[in-house]
Amino acid sequence: MKKLFLSILTLIIMVSLHAQDSSYVSKPGTKNRKNAKKERIQNLMKMEEEGDLIFNKHTIFGIKLATDGYGLYFEKGKFKAPRRTLLYQFELNEKKSNKEHKVTTSPDGFNYSSLVPYKLNNFYIFKAAIGEERLIGGKGNKNGVAVTALYSGGVSLGLLKPYYLNVQNQAGDTYHKTFPEYLSDTIPEEITGAAGFTVGWGHLSVKPGLNAKTAMRFDYGRLNQTISAIEVGLTGEYFFGKIPQVTLVPQKSFFFNAYVCLLFGSRK
Repeated sequence: MKKLFLSILTLIIMVSLHAQDSSYVSKPGTKNRKNAKKERIQNLMKMEEEGDLIFNKHTIFGIKLATDGYGLYFEKGKFKAPRRTLLYQFELNEKKSNKEHKVTTSPDGFNYSSLVPYKLNNFYIFKAAIGEERLIGGKGNKNGVAVTALYSGGVSLGLLKPYYLNVQNQAGDTYHKTFPEYLSDTIPEEITGAAGFTVGWGHLSVKPGLNAKTAMRFDYGRLNQTISAIEVGLTGEYFFGKIPQVTLVPQKSFFFNAYVCLLFGSRK
């Protein structure tokens, strides 16, 4: 009985020692993985402290003012590397001819309205593009400015909405006409103003095209989690067809402009 007890005790001790040895062998691998993860996190924190923008994605909204119009801007960004971000961009703009100018009209001397003489169409553009942003200089500190360069290219959808006038005949009836219709009409009529934004949507024409841009972005936000930035850049757009904007002004398919955009957003 005593021998049996000693045998069982010896077996338990041997199993325990083997388990400890196995545990000892497995610990370095686990420890290495933990150290690698800890080191990676520390490196990311160090890069963020040094000014690099470390995040998974960002969302940006913007207001754009260009040399030939204005618009709204939306962007989604996906972090690819400490200094490289994949961009998905969307814009809705109105493009104006540099020959446009507003005048004021007052048929009765009391009510005033404005219009653009000889304008043919309002030109709206929806753009979708994909691009890349590269970090040139980090913030360095919380009060610094992060400087990035970006470029993108994509497709454009141009929408031409006829520009209508409010026209009044001698009987006092008011109706809508385009400038070519008004100029070709021999019946005496008087222009009382522009018809307004809501008129003409039933007569849209579509012009597809391509777009490309390059820009510099200056992020002056105090925290890396928020985006407060100014973007300045150049845009080129080509449409598959001539764009009529103003009477007697040569129509063109290619447009080039400079712009500035005020941006707000967040990083996660």
